[in-house]
Amino acid sequence: MTVAAPPVTRQSESDLYAPVKHHLESLGYTVRGEIGRCDMLAISQETMLAVELKLSFGLPVLYQALQRLPSVDLVYIAVAVPEGRTARRNWDARVPDAVRLCRMLGIGLLSVRNGAIVAHADPGPYQPRKQLRQRTKLLSEFARRSGDHNIGGTTRRPRMTAYREDALACASLLATSGALQAAAVRDATGIATAGAVLRNNVYGWFEKIARGTYVLTPTGQAALEQYADVVAARQSVTKPHPGNGVRPR
Repeated sequence: MTVAAPPVTRQSESDLYAPVKHHLESLGYTVRGEIGRCDMLAISQETMLAVELKLSFGLPVLYQALQRLPSVDLVYIAVAVPEGRTARRNWDARVPDAVRLCRMLGIGLLSVRNGAIVAHADPGPYQPRKQLRQRTKLLSEFARRSGDHNIGGTTRRPRMTAYREDALACASLLATSGALQAAAVRDATGIATAGAVLRNNVYGWFEKIARGTYVLTPTGQAALEQYADVVAARQSVTKPHPGNGVRPR
């Protein structure tokens, strides 16, 4: 005998109304639904608060919340926590970014699950804490690149980074000079980390043939051809070195 599965109950935005109303009333607000274009409007003394209800977090509800901001004091978004293990896991992973976005916009965020409310963010002015370490890394990467060698949206070749440029500079030198010690590569290119670039051999471009001595591999030669424009651009902005063993000024 086959037992029929229970029917799937689909949520609607109206299902969010009662728990959100109860939450706001517990905070001392008087709540009314569908006032003007607001899903919910709540007032406590001189504070007017609007709530937009949506089954999922996304741009549509953010747009609606931003439209309410000029006419009320506070705006919240209330969204339903999705059912299902995978869907809830995806929601949990998105919450930090959703909170950050709402705070930057000055909007509060509530979630509703089985009638329970979780307040993730309150509306108000927000100034993100500066990440000085990340800022320094971005500035360093920007300054170390010889030019703009990446075209957004293309996958024709791997992304050019300052590290890859350094590796190309080492490869270019080995292609013209033959086997060299790491110290000579460092002095000739002016790349302080040339020894590590050769030793780590991230891209498979170098081969160690003796202690501290490297040559270019066929893969490295192919990379020089693939990135010929980058090599040329780097050489055009780099002063020619006076010779092996002399660090350029």
